[in-house]
Amino acid sequence: MSALTTETATPKTSRTRARALPRTLISGGVILILSLALAFFPSLFAPYDPTTFDYNALLKGPTWAHPFGTDSFGRDVLSRVIHAYTIDMQIAVFSTVGPFIFGTLVGAIVGYLGGIAEAIFGRVVDAVLTFPFLVLVIAVVSVLGPGLGNMYIAVGVVGWVFYGRLVAAEIKVQKRLDYADAGRVMGYTPSRIIFRHLLPNAITPAIVYWMTDMALAILLGSSLGYLGLGAQPPASEWGVQIADGKNYMNTAWWISVFPGVAIVLTGLGFSLMGDGLAELLRVRR
Repeated sequence: MSALTTETATPKTSRTRARALPRTLISGGVILILSLALAFFPSLFAPYDPTTFDYNALLKGPTWAHPFGTDSFGRDVLSRVIHAYTIDMQIAVFSTVGPFIFGTLVGAIVGYLGGIAEAIFGRVVDAVLTFPFLVLVIAVVSVLGPGLGNMYIAVGVVGWVFYGRLVAAEIKVQKRLDYADAGRVMGYTPSRIIFRHLLPNAITPAIVYWMTDMALAILLGSSLGYLGLGAQPPASEWGVQIADGKNYMNTAWWISVFPGVAIVLTGLGFSLMGDGLAELLRVRR
């Protein structure tokens, strides 16, 4: 009897044992926490004013006084890279939160209704996917004019489609399950079934994609800044800084290289966070 008790107790203990957080989630979280600290409190970390010119320190290489060197106006590159976190983290959030919310709502409704709504949505998706995402965004920004506000509009006009497609596909799966049928039998309204029952179980892929999309948004914002369509000089933004240093790559490589490293590290943080969330939510489901 005691042996049976021991054998049956062991699996129960292992099931109730708390699972360790994925290493990718922890690594990505650490990078993003540091990034957010730099974004919210850049003046605490930047040794100089990012807009101050110093004509006695033009194109100086990395030194103890200027660890990342100076640019063609004598501005401290480290300070400009740190202050750029404010703008680029803003780009990551503001470029994606609108498409995430709107695309999720549209996808949930389309996935539940099906029929004509799904057919119309399918044609919209086909039209958007026909052209490269960056080309569409550049076209919209070119029409509206350069600047961060117009960039957010351009990304929102195009980006919501990807979230809608993800959520619609997941809602179509969820609405065939027994709990959705039970809700309809009990007389629940479609809005209650969609937003209180189906969507909480279908939104996981969209959340994971959102993390990765924020990394892509930083790359997009930097690309548009480099082309002169995003943040405008003298703003401290990584793409603008890379554009400032493109003519000095042979003599002052640090102007462009260090902002590029910041882009890679921040994007890596979002990507690791997305992978960690996917692993964590997949286990719990």
